[in-house]
Amino acid sequence: MNELAKDPVCNMNVDEKKAAATSVYKGKTYYFCAKGCKEKFDKEPGKFVGKGEK
Repeated sequence: MNELAKDPVCNMNVDEKKAAATSVYKGKTYYFCAKGCKEKFDKEPGKFVGKGEK
C-alpha cells in the first residue's frame, strides 16, 4: 500500500511515490499533485502550512 500525502495547496491526496513535485519547507517534505501547486506553495509556503506551525 502506498503512502498518501495531502497536497497543501489543493488538499488532494497524492501518492508520495508518484507526486508531480515536492518541496521542503522547515525540514518537512510536501508533495504536490501538479507543478502549479508547487509553484503556488513555493511563493507563499506559510499560507499553506498549518496555522499553528511557526
